[in-house]
Amino acid sequence: MTFSTKIRSRGQGMTEYIIIVALIAIAAIGVYNYFGRTIRNQTGAMAAGLAGQQNEANAASKQATQAGKAAKNDAATQRGLSKFADNVGEH
Repeated sequence: MTFSTKIRSRGQGMTEYIIIVALIAIAAIGVYNYFGRTIRNQTGAMAAGLAGQQNEANAASKQATQAGKAAKNDAATQRGLSKFADNVGEH
């Protein structure tokens, strides 16, 4: 194996690693966008609870539960091209 072959092989491994990291980042962003409201409300409930603000913590926890139920209902909705206009909010 020559020196240039080693460099190319090393560069290929780094490129594959970068592609994998990018795909994981895109997936994480997608999950956060989909469940973002639930995660923010749960984080807010924990922060309020740790600060001793029980009323705010309970309110944020209820909002997180409602957002989670809304996300679950949205995920169960069947979508297809026949209802495409409904899915994007146009009629």
